[in-house]
Amino acid sequence: MAKQQGGKVLNIVAWLTGVLVSLSVGFAMIDGILTLPTWLGGQMLAWIVGWVVVATTIVSAVLAILQK
Repeated sequence: MAKQQGGKVLNIVAWLTGVLVSLSVGFAMIDGILTLPTWLGGQMLAWIVGWVVVATTIVSAVLAILQK
């Protein structure tokens, strides 16, 4: 029983860590802290990708919470 509970807690911690890292990277791209090289699209593409990362992370987090 305790091993099963530990696995659930570890899964929640791993999931939460992934959500926080995704949001951190997305907002860093939006704010211009993380950018892409010019030959890959530069700041504008990084801004767009940042918003895509933030939006999909929020949607997937809400769907995961509603599924439980």
